[in-house]
Amino acid sequence: VQLVESGGGSVQAGGSLRLSCTHSGYISSRHCMGWFRQAPGKAREGIAGIRRDGDEYYAGSVKGRFTISHDDDANRLYLQMRSLTPEDTAMYYCAATGGPCSWLGTDYAFRGQGTQVTVS
Repeated sequence: VQLVESGGGSVQAGGSLRLSCTHSGYISSRHCMGWFRQAPGKAREGIAGIRRDGDEYYAGSVKGRFTISHDDDANRLYLQMRSLTPEDTAMYYCAATGGPCSWLGTDYAFRGQGTQVTVS
């Protein structure tokens, strides 16, 4: 399984970014795919996840600002981020977990190398 993130960068507060994750290899339909982030000196935080049946999860810190989606034909996962604040600055990782989506930051089966998001 390979997960490759893209779309990170630097943006001003209030701006938007869209992250993409292209994945290959077999990931069970029972897995939750999503994103977690980690800022320097802070714990990993699972922020958004989606299951094949469309069930979505958002952490309270991003709910209402971030939107997760998946393109089944392209094997691509997206995270649309709006109203970004400096507190959103972190390395963002695409991941998959066999447990609840809220486990993305702590118990993932697969993850990518990450893409940096910096908000100033």
